[in-house]
Amino acid sequence: MKKEILRTVKYILIAASAGLIEIGSFTLMNELLHWNYWISYLIALVLSVLWNFTINRRYTFKSASNVPKAMLLVFAYYCVFTPLSTLLEHYLTTKLGWNEYLVTIINMVLNLATEFPFQRFVVFRKTIDTNDLAVKEPAAKQSESE
Repeated sequence: MKKEILRTVKYILIAASAGLIEIGSFTLMNELLHWNYWISYLIALVLSVLWNFTINRRYTFKSASNVPKAMLLVFAYYCVFTPLSTLLEHYLTTKLGWNEYLVTIINMVLNLATEFPFQRFVVFRKTIDTNDLAVKEPAAKQSESE
């Protein structure tokens, strides 16, 4: 139980760093380059997904899984999440006049709430704690107790 709580906290912290990448790149494209919202959103999302997947695979899930297969599963998740979040963005910003940054944050929260369980129980479910970091953990804990 303690290990899963720690895993969840790690995921949230790494997702927060991905969120900073998403907001930073979105702001650059939206404010400085004046690109359309949806183009800025999609590029920022891709950048944050690549960061989030890479770091969480290594440090949160400690997975030695087949990277192309894991990425394909994440891609499948985003084949559903991206169109839905883009439609939500379009509706809220264009039809209701909501602030673009508020909508981006809403999408980021929805992404966090749905992607963690997907990665934990679908993408990495059989390969959690199989990489070199996980293999070294028991030896490190044993040497600490001696």
